[in-house]
Amino acid sequence: MYCSSCGQQNYSDAQFCQSCGRELRRQESTGVRGPRPNIPNHLVWAILVMIFCCQPTGIVAIVYAAQVNGKIDAGDYVGARNASNSAKTWASVSMVIGLVIVAGWVLLYAIGLS
Repeated sequence: MYCSSCGQQNYSDAQFCQSCGRELRRQESTGVRGPRPNIPNHLVWAILVMIFCCQPTGIVAIVYAAQVNGKIDAGDYVGARNASNSAKTWASVSMVIGLVIVAGWVLLYAIGLS
């Protein structure tokens, strides 16, 4: 069972969250779910850096970005946040690698003209 307050996974028979101490309430089987947390998946950014910057690390960013919504749907908010942060990190790494490569080409081109 996941805590609706902090997202921590707890034992199914726990009455209080191990992380924040809040009382855990069982979800009724009415089909009505609580509010969905706003955790960005960074999928568009991951796809763009994969295409324009660095494919290997961009693919890793896409894999993590694709996991976010599924984890949210499963109630794994901590896992979704971790996947979101990993997607953001790998997309940033891809962008930096792409910028370094472009800067290297510009530098080599400038040296070649001298």
